[in-house]
Amino acid sequence: MNAAHVVVGLSGGVDSAVAAWLLKEQGYRVSGLFMVNWTEDEDGYCTAAEDFQSARAVAAELEIPLHRVDFSAEYRKRVFDLFLADYAAGKTPNPDVLCNREVKFQPFREHALRLGADFVATGHYARVETHLDGPRLLRAVDDNKDQTYFLAAVDRANFERVLFPLGALSKPQVRELAKKAGLPNHARKDSTGICFIGEREFRAFLGNYLQPNPGSIESENGEVVGDHNGLMFYTLGQRRGLAIGGRRGAQESPWYVIGKDAARNVLRVSQQANHPELMSTMITTAPFHWIRRPTQMPATLLARIRHRQTPQRCRVLNIDGDRVTFAFEQAQRAVTSGQYLVLYDDAECLGGGEMLASADAEQSAT
Repeated sequence: MNAAHVVVGLSGGVDSAVAAWLLKEQGYRVSGLFMVNWTEDEDGYCTAAEDFQSARAVAAELEIPLHRVDFSAEYRKRVFDLFLADYAAGKTPNPDVLCNREVKFQPFREHALRLGADFVATGHYARVETHLDGPRLLRAVDDNKDQTYFLAAVDRANFERVLFPLGALSKPQVRELAKKAGLPNHARKDSTGICFIGEREFRAFLGNYLQPNPGSIESENGEVVGDHNGLMFYTLGQRRGLAIGGRRGAQESPWYVIGKDAARNVLRVSQQANHPELMSTMITTAPFHWIRRPTQMPATLLARIRHRQTPQRCRVLNIDGDRVTFAFEQAQRAVTSGQYLVLYDDAECLGGGEMLASADAEQSAT
């Protein structure tokens, strides 16, 4: 009987390499698929060429075929253009969520299946369980590495025939397995940030695509305390990079972004780290994407409003079409438009949605 064929997304990193090694150890027939998402690299910040060489070395060590596919056009249209549009609108987008939804679990998955895959696998720290009503996405055993936050916008059907070999492992265990297996990238550093930004200065990169629009920085009392380079460069709760000097009569403590007044092009700041405008007990998302919507909503759920946040207790307050409002037991800091709220029922990821604003802020504005 022929072994089932698994196509693994080989990125050049240690996680996907160990995923491929584990699957081969389990008796699968494994192929690697390297995905090119970004080709505009005039300054040499993106490590795609280096990543591909690392993936080739892993495939050679494992004696598996490696395919290479260019999704840069899809990435530009489905991820990067939306990324720029959101920043231009004053949001703080999360391209990793978009990349998983629009590329890794659409054209990437479809390409792998066209290669004859029975299953598709990646190095994500997550788990999938098969139930009679379909697949369910679960948090990884290692909550510190769990990546379901970035998978919450993926359609449920696209988790069919998907394997996450690292779901029950911690990062130290993965490193140890990589070393034990003799994988050539076992000591390679984890990539950080987004490929198209790399290690370069974020403002300089964004300024290549969006026209900066400088304006004033105002305190919560309306006093002008500085100048900003453009609202798109700042996010709620931000402390660093405000360049506000000492003020006569002001306390010597940091300033924090508490809001953006787009109509006046004003950045609003305060020296209160937990200013009331930064704290929210109610959060509205739209559109909310359900991976699995329970027929009877549990009274208490868990949610994250950022990656690696300890899951917070909440409940569904209201559902109006694809717009959902959540009430949290404890106030959440810096609810940021463009970022995602991801919902859990214990370990199961039910889905997620882009946060519009805190419902507290909406109510106070009316």
